[in-house]
Amino acid sequence: MSSLFQPGRLESTFKSDFWTFTRREVLVKSYNQYCPIARGAEVFATRWTPVIIRNLLLGCRTYTELRDGAPGISRSLLSERLDQLERLRIIERQPNPSGRGWLYALTQAGRDLKPVCEALGAWGSAWVELGPQHLDPYASLWAMARGLRSVTLPAHRINCRFEFPSMPSNKRHFWLLVQKPEPEICVKHPGCQEDLVVTADPEWLARWVLGQISLAQGLKYGSVETSGPDRLVRTLGRLGEQSASALQRWGEPIAPA
Repeated sequence: MSSLFQPGRLESTFKSDFWTFTRREVLVKSYNQYCPIARGAEVFATRWTPVIIRNLLLGCRTYTELRDGAPGISRSLLSERLDQLERLRIIERQPNPSGRGWLYALTQAGRDLKPVCEALGAWGSAWVELGPQHLDPYASLWAMARGLRSVTLPAHRINCRFEFPSMPSNKRHFWLLVQKPEPEICVKHPGCQEDLVVTADPEWLARWVLGQISLAQGLKYGSVETSGPDRLVRTLGRLGEQSASALQRWGEPIAPA
């Protein structure tokens, strides 16, 4: 009787350039199991890889953008992960037209990890509570700035200083520049006039970026205080909601209201 599991049959049936390349060229720790979950975890479940994939899905293209979106990763480890993902054909790179560094992009294999990221995010939202270790204000503001890239921005720049009194001194002050063509997060004073000051609890900020609470609710519950013109407070509230929506859509442009 013919069998798929005859000697050599399995390899010839499923052999592909992709996996031949992977087996020969990429050294990854294996679970040594046939199971697709185990095989997929060998690629996706290495430390920092899901965060790097998430950042690429959000539109990060350069090494600096990827590193900014992964605070805490070392330069050497990020370089190692990018090299590994390229050899696995999850990402590809090309010279940056600016003449410095590379531009990174997901291949089809990488883009097919989008529903995996979405499922992991849904599970994390349902089963992993926000704790103090998750409340780095920089990470939250970085995500908000990424979301704002898909939003119609005001004609004039808004410099908003965020204060987090409960955080250590090195994570207590940040500046969000809402400006064209790209919003920016600064860890030092950007040198331009401040238009708005927001003093906030870092948990409120995280939930605001996640779209779980609004600026108006934060003001009502005492989690946020603002100093500046009311019209700018309203503008910031609207932009925050639009950024959260854009992040949930992986940076898909948000039409102006």
